[in-house]
Formats: sequence, structure tokens, C-alpha cells
Amino acid sequence: MTLSLILALISAAGGDTAAASETISDVQVENLVSDLAFILILGAIVTVLFKWLKQPVVLGYIVAGFLASPHFEYLPSVTTESNIEFWAQLGIVVLLFSLGLEFSFKKLLNVGGSAVVTALIIVMGMMASGFAIGHFLHFSNMNSLFLGGMLSMSSTTIIIKAFTDLNLRQKKFASLVFAVLIVEDLFAVLMMVILSSVAINKSVEGTEMLFSISKLVFFLVIWFLVGVYMLPTLLNAIRRYLNNETLLIISLGLCFGMAVFSVYCGFSLALGAFVMGSIIAGISYAERIEQIVTPVKDLFGAVFFISVGMMVDPHIIVEYASPILILSCVVIVGMITFGTFGMLITGQSLRIAMESGFSLTQIGEFAFIIASLGMSLGVLDPNIYPIVVAVSVITTFTTPYFIRIADPAYKLVEKVLPKRLHFLIDRYSDKAASESETRTLWHSVLKRYLWRILLYSTVIIAIILVCLKFLLPWLVGIMPGWGRFLCSVVALVLMAPFLLALAMPASKHTERQRLISANAHFDVPLIVMTIFRLLLSLGFIIYMLSAVHSMRVGWIVGFLIFMVLIGTWSGRFKKQMRHIESRFFNNLNERELRRSGKNNNLVSDLHLAFIEVGYGCPFVGERLVDSDMRKRYGVNVASIQRGASYIPVPNGNERIFPGDVLGVIGTDSQIEQLLPILEQSNEEEAPTVSISDIKLTNIQLTDKSPIVGKTSASAQIRDKYKALLVAIQHPDGTYDHPTGNTVFKADDVLWLVGNQKLLDALK
Repeated sequence: MTLSLILALISAAGGDTAAASETISDVQVENLVSDLAFILILGAIVTVLFKWLKQPVVLGYIVAGFLASPHFEYLPSVTTESNIEFWAQLGIVVLLFSLGLEFSFKKLLNVGGSAVVTALIIVMGMMASGFAIGHFLHFSNMNSLFLGGMLSMSSTTIIIKAFTDLNLRQKKFASLVFAVLIVEDLFAVLMMVILSSVAINKSVEGTEMLFSISKLVFFLVIWFLVGVYMLPTLLNAIRRYLNNETLLIISLGLCFGMAVFSVYCGFSLALGAFVMGSIIAGISYAERIEQIVTPVKDLFGAVFFISVGMMVDPHIIVEYASPILILSCVVIVGMITFGTFGMLITGQSLRIAMESGFSLTQIGEFAFIIASLGMSLGVLDPNIYPIVVAVSVITTFTTPYFIRIADPAYKLVEKVLPKRLHFLIDRYSDKAASESETRTLWHSVLKRYLWRILLYSTVIIAIILVCLKFLLPWLVGIMPGWGRFLCSVVALVLMAPFLLALAMPASKHTERQRLISANAHFDVPLIVMTIFRLLLSLGFIIYMLSAVHSMRVGWIVGFLIFMVLIGTWSGRFKKQMRHIESRFFNNLNERELRRSGKNNNLVSDLHLAFIEVGYGCPFVGERLVDSDMRKRYGVNVASIQRGASYIPVPNGNERIFPGDVLGVIGTDSQIEQLLPILEQSNEEEAPTVSISDIKLTNIQLTDKSPIVGKTSASAQIRDKYKALLVAIQHPDGTYDHPTGNTVFKADDVLWLVGNQKLLDALK
């Protein structure tokens, strides 16, 4: 807004400040809308061009951003870049929410070990590489340290878009890459704390770093517990009112609400959005929410990538061409090397490891955040920021190409790999030999024990913090004499169920008996685990009372209260806590349980499962009677959900279509056998054939045609050439309609419907 425009607006309003303010606001809104319209129209034109050139759409968005920026003088530029930054931030939030919808906490736990180790190797390796290259480029120690942090984080949003454009999101390596990216995002929060501490104190504050890690873990667990326990229950309660419009409003409201709460707790908007998406991913509405949120994600995601392209400055690129190229090579080579190595040492095959490493070859949004942090602290050279932006743009451009060449690179490595290393090719491709029953049972008990301690301890800590920070000051303020006593009573009442649940054995009585009977020494760790749980429960009581009153009161009264609580431990209470736990885990696995039917028992071993039909299912297009699922798999189809329509007890003439949700009745083994067949997806990339490629055309046969002398049946034109034979024109001008026995002769003219490129082989 120029000064002359402001003065003109004030003058037009006759000196009325309110009217001038209203007019200025109108101009700002007009600028916001005009900027958005300009970049979207430009983005649409460029991306259509990139589609025609068969290039990834994300590259088109970046080019559109450069064309819309002030650095490209041949087109109008946006009036206010802060407008675009606003939309781009919304894009990041929605993109991370969508990622969470596809990657639940359960999936993260399943691949967590591999993801954490790989992410740790990448972050440490790239930090060291960035620090070394910084010194090579004559940067200071502080600049080199921040440079290493900027180079160590791959871009989640760019990889999501590239995988979507290349139709790779269902591949096995894609889920591993997503897990690594999520862990990297968590590491980024810690890295910012460490870098801030180093910049301010010239050293790493161990206490501050430990506090930040504990705070992050604590809030993740709390969000997870509250969300998983409450959200599915609430949505199921209002199921009858949830049309697509209402579900979209609710899901985006939850997304932005959690993002704001995340900022309030000291974290990023993106982290909160991802957590909410991960919570929703476990409920039965996940697929539906993902479908209705996709248009919103595509819109704001496009604006985000356009905003990245707007930061491209050709003058900076020319001036710092050498450092930019060097750092781009470091990012690409380093990410491939460390990503592949990390996947290999965690047990993945060579193909999966290389596909994962080649997918991580870029830096993105966290590089900009870390650079902004260094600038705000006054420790980062201003010239480094545009260099990092240029490196991000270059590596964003190259990412889709490196993803594509991962498979050819693997085949080349496979050929030259020494024989003694061939075990890397198919390692862990088959499941390892089954563990002994005792070892499997012990692993299950220990896992349940650790998770119960983590979850219940987190809830108890949350109650203590809320009581000490909010309840205690309020009660002391209104009742100075009784405030502390009432705070203690309220806190202990709230903590009591979780303290008793924490003290309960994590294993069943039969499991403990089996472990002890298998090995008498197993009773020692079981006793130690019991003592630890009891001491931990006692410690929480003593800490709460000591914080409110005194250390003496905490120890004496705390021990007495603990003994009273243990004395009130009854079978009814244990049953109630088991019910609460069962409800929590049912909510956590609601989507999986609905799919497998294991929480929907009918009689005996029969379950009612709801299975979505994939595009690669062999029954697609067939009638139920022709699929013969009852005879092949022993199951019965009880219902079909097709969009908004519901078909109860379908007859045998109903056909099966992709996206149908079949209500299938069967046993555990029958449903498990049928699941991969019905849910089979078509992972092959769809051929790029449009309607305009399919035409009615004619071809004159020659002596060299491969079908001369064959009948219309034996030539297999439909199967080999994907074409329909309509008529045959003979040299004398007569026409024949193919009957299957018609023999093709030279100089016959065939009238066919099909793709001209595929039919050229018939000439």
C-alpha cells in the first residue's frame, strides 16, 4: 500500500478515519483475492503444459511461482507476497493433516524401529556433511552448524506430491519413507531447540534439551490418548447426521483446532495437524474424510509449491552458482547414501533401501524454518538464506527424476554387486523362522507392560500438572485455609483409577503361569516388574502431596494413602479398568476391526467384516453368482454399500464395482484369505490413453501383415491389439461382418475401433 493511495483514500472519505480504514480494508481484501486468482490461473496454465509434456505437476507449480514473482518482469507479479505466504501456511497444515490420515500411529509403531534408526543416520550424516561443506565454503562455525541442520531434513510435502503424481503411494517403500519423514519432523523440533541453545549460549544446554524431548513425548501421548478415546465415540454417536458437508467441516475444524493447540503448547502448526490426522486414521471414517478433504488439500498444496517457486531469484543463483551446485550435489548424494545405508542396516532389502534413499533427495520447508531461526537470532549470514532456497528449488526439480531412476540404478547395482553381498538383495524378503512360543509370549507381555506404564504415567503426570498449575492457585485464592487440602483431595481422586491401573499386572494370570512353567527363572523379572509398578505409583502420590504440602506430609500421608488404595483393589475394579482399556484399543483399531470383523462376532467363530473392493480385484464387474465367493472361500455377502446407497442381502445378479464396501460373513481364516483378494489395488501406472486416441479407422492388409491367412478368431485382434473388428472390405468392394471363420487376405481393408498406435503393427 503506497502513501499516495492512503492519502487519496483518506481524502475521499472527507477525513473520516473509519471510512478510510474500511476502504483500506476493502483494498486489502481485493488484493488478496486478485493475488490468489492470478497465481491459480497461472498455475493452471503451466500445469496443463507440464501434463502435456508428461512432467510431474509439482514442477509446474514451482515454475508458475517463478513466473508470478517480481523476479520475472515480463508478467504481472503478485501485489503482496505475504498474502501468498498465508495461503501457503494453510497448505502445509492441510497437507500434513492428509498425511496423518494415511499414516496412523499404529503404522508408525509397526515400522518405527526402522524409521527412527534411518532418520537418525540421515540427520547425523547430513549434519556432519553440511558442517564440513560449510567449512570448505569458508563459512563460520555457527553458519556451518545451521547449514548442516538445513540440509538434514527432507521435504514431506514435496515427496507426498511426487509420490501422488507418480502413482507410488501404495508401494511398500513409500510407507517406509513416510515413516522416516515423520520421525525427521520430530527431530526437527529438537534440532531447533539445540540450535537456539548453541546460538545463545555458545554451548548445548543438556537440561533444556531433555526438557524439550520430555515435553514433546508427553504432549504426543496426551493428544493420542484423549483423541483415540473420545473422538471415535463422539463421531459414532452422531453418525446419522454426518453427511459429506458436515464431515468436512468437523474434520477441518479438528485439524486447525489441534494445530492451534499445538502452537499454544510450543510446537508447530504442522505437527498438530499431523497428530489429528493420525488419530482420525484409526477410525472407520478415515477413507471418507480423506476423500472429501482431497480437493482442499490439492488447492492449498498448489499454493504452497507456487510460493516456493516465487522465492527463486535468478540473480542470486548466478552470483552463488558454485555453492548452490555443490550443496545440491551434497544433498542428493548424501541423502541417497545415508538413506540407503539406514534402510539396509534395519533389515530392508537392497531394492527397498535404494528406492527409499532415492526418494529423499531434497530439502524443503524445515530448511526455511531453520534458516529463519538463524536470521532471527542474528547468527546466520543473510547470504545463506537465498542459497538454501535455490538448493531447495533445484532438489525439488530433480526429486521426481531420482525417484524414477531408483529401479534402473538398483538393476545396475545388482549386476555389479559381488557375490558375497548378494544376501542384501533378498534379505528378509521372507519371514524369519517363527520364534518359540515362550519367547513370543514374553515379548507380548513385556510390550504390554511398557505401554501401560507409558500411557498411565502420562495421564497421571497430566493430572498433576493441571492441578498444580491451575487448580491449586485458584483454590488457595478463594479458600486460603482449605485450598491446599481440597486440591490434594481432588488430585488424588482423579489419579486413583489410573494409579490402581498402573499397579495392576500387565499380564494375565494364565500368561504368568505359562512363563514360569516354561522357565522357573521367569518369575524373577515378573517380580521385579511388579515392584517397579508399585514403587512408581507410590512415587506419584508422594510427589503430588509433597508439591502441595511438604516433603514430610508427602512421604507419611502418601504411604498411608497408597496402602488404602491397594486395599480397595477389587475384582470389580479390575473388570471396569479392563473394559476401559478394551474400549480404548477398539477405538484405536476401529478401522482394522471393522475391516476384519473381529469385533463383530455373530455366532461361534463367524464375524461380519466390511471390506472395500479395490480396483485390482479379480471380481470387479462380475455378478455375485459368477464370483462364486461362497464356494471358493466359504463366505456370504450380506450387504453392499455403494456410495450413498445401501443394498441389504443382495441377490446373485448384483455386480461388484471398485469402491463397493461388502459386508462379508465368515470365519477368521476365511476373511483373512479373502481380504487381500478383494482389496487388491492396481499398482501399475495407468496408461496415458485419452478418449481422443480411440478412433474408428481402416487398415489395408499387405502380404507381410501378421494376420494374413488367419481367421478373425485365431488372429486375436481384441486381445493382442486392444481393438474391435467392425467390418472387412474386400478388393471387389463387398463387405463382410466377421463371424470368427472369416479368413484374412492381402489387400483386405479392415475397419477397426482402437488406438492407432497399437494398430500400426497390423499394417
